[in-house]
Amino acid sequence: MLLICYKRCSTCKKLENTLTEKNIAYNYRNIDTENPTASELKEWYKKSGLDIKKFFNTSGLVYKDLQLKDKLPEMTLEEKYEILSTNGMLVKRPILITEDKIFVGRDATKYAEEL
Repeated sequence: MLLICYKRCSTCKKLENTLTEKNIAYNYRNIDTENPTASELKEWYKKSGLDIKKFFNTSGLVYKDLQLKDKLPEMTLEEKYEILSTNGMLVKRPILITEDKIFVGRDATKYAEEL
């Protein structure tokens, strides 16, 4: 299991605590120092079944500074992968990757709580 988080994110901390309390082993990846690549994002998107917009941190400063709310509807899927891969702070977190599923944001916490 891979957990992709940001150390200062309260939702990430909650998920980490839940996994630790339940003795669930996971590998940790810090999203602000190791950005997801466009190819990783493409794979996760396909595996997740989610809308690509669910992978964007729409409440983040970088998202707002780049005015992506207005730009996303005009962008191709490939352009969205590329922009997400430029800055980990653009990516919604936490991301929990299991062998067969991908959980993003609060869904990751809900999944871990149900384990």
